[in-house]
Order: sequence, then structure tokens, then C-alpha cells
Amino acid sequence: MRKNLILALAVVLALPALAQLKLPRPSQKSTLTQTIGLTDVTIIYSRPGVKGRKIFGGLVPYGKTWRTGANEATIITFSDDVSINGKPLPKGSYSFHTIPGESEWTLIFNKTADQWGSFSYDEKQDAMRLNVKPRTAAAKREWMTFEIPELSTDSATVILGWDNVEVPFTIEAHTTEKVMAAASAAIAAAKPDDFTTPLRAASFAFDNNLTADATKWLDQSLKIKETMSNTWLKARMQAAAGHKAEAVKTAEHALALKTDKDSKDLAEEIARQAEGWKK
Repeated sequence: MRKNLILALAVVLALPALAQLKLPRPSQKSTLTQTIGLTDVTIIYSRPGVKGRKIFGGLVPYGKTWRTGANEATIITFSDDVSINGKPLPKGSYSFHTIPGESEWTLIFNKTADQWGSFSYDEKQDAMRLNVKPRTAAAKREWMTFEIPELSTDSATVILGWDNVEVPFTIEAHTTEKVMAAASAAIAAAKPDDFTTPLRAASFAFDNNLTADATKWLDQSLKIKETMSNTWLKARMQAAAGHKAEAVKTAEHALALKTDKDSKDLAEEIARQAEGWKK
């Protein structure tokens, strides 16, 4: 009797230790975060492994809704409104489900972000569905992954990859359109002596091949005050238009405007570029 009591007491005392024991998940949690222009995109998912199994058409059946990973449903969050393969999607967090097929997949963005797997998935809560074509991967992936191999100011290509299959889709952030609208509003609200705001807007427009807006805003900046920075932008624009002789003269003028507050590195870059345009 006494022996049984001691054993029972030992089990009871061990229970808190067992409750505190943490074990790793077979499918590890991962987070992919990427900024597209000004829009933050975050994908939170769990990464199952192949482990010698037949994946698509086997472990993951064709024609059935899949959590797109393991454990909780994958969550994808957008800080601003975006488009997915050209279809608009409001900012927010979504659970990301898919319906795999041999020649076509359905991508699902569901408004119920926090759910376990796809077991409580409700089609009525879908914010968007779209069909995409899978492709054969150049190399097999043991662990399921999301990757962003292509990125620009306005868009990013996302690839869902597992085993020998890749499923690509494009997120469009419309950054240039948004920035240009914001720049116009900022310039309209700027103080009369503010030459920096139109200069920054002109630089962005020039870097994104919006020459008419770049010229207009740069002229406004120069009219308020000539500086090394805005005069240098004028030289760059002249060179880009093929007028290198004019660009050299403008670059030399920019160097003449240098003050103690201006960057020494920028001045050296202007000098180097001007010498290159002379050749």
C-alpha cells in the first residue's frame, strides 16, 4: 500500500514537468516578409517535408482544398491594397488555401485568417479566387517554401514550391501610381521656399522613366533655389536624353554650387560622371 502511494505521488509530481515539455513540430513554422515599394507583404506558414512520399495527387489530393502547408492555414497579410495576377484585393490578413490540380491550381484568399488547416474553411468567406498554371521545378524542394525571386518597385513574383512543383503568382502594389499621386499632393501643399519636395518627386519620376513629370517638378525646384543636388539631377536628365555636352556644363555648374553642407561623395561622383561624358 505504501509503495503504491509513493508511486502515485511520484506521478503527480512529474505532471508539471511533463506539461512544460516542448517538442518541435515536424513541419517547422516560417515567415517570409517582403516590401514591394511601400507595401509590406508577410506570409506565415508551416513547412512540411517530402520524406519519400508522393506529394501532389498523393499526400495532397487533387481537387480538394488544402491549407497550403501544415498545421494552421497559411496566412498572408498586405499592408495596402494590392492586385493578385491583375485582380484587386483589399489590404488585410487572409488565410491562403489552394486546390491543387495536375494542370491548374485554384488560389484562395479567405477573410478568416486564423484557422487550423482547412477543416473549418468556409467558401462564403472567400475574398478572392483565381486559377493559375503550375510548372515543373528545375530542382526538387524537400521542404515546402514560399520564395520571391523577382522584385521591382511595383510588383513581385511569388513562388509556392514543394517537391518538383512550382506555383507562381504576381502581387502588384501599384507603387508608382500611388507615389506620383502623393507627390502631386505634397508639392501642391509645400511652402513657397520648399525646393526639396519637388526635387525628391522629380528624382523618383526620373528614376521611373516619367520624364514629363520629372522635368516639370525639377524646373519648379530650380526656380525656387539652385543647389548642387537639383542641378546635378538636371545634368543627369540631359545626359539621359543624349545631350552630353550640355550635361557636362550643368554638372560643372552643380559643383560650383557646392556648400559645406553638401556631400563630398556626391561631389566626387558628379566629377567622375562629367569626365565620362566628355569622352
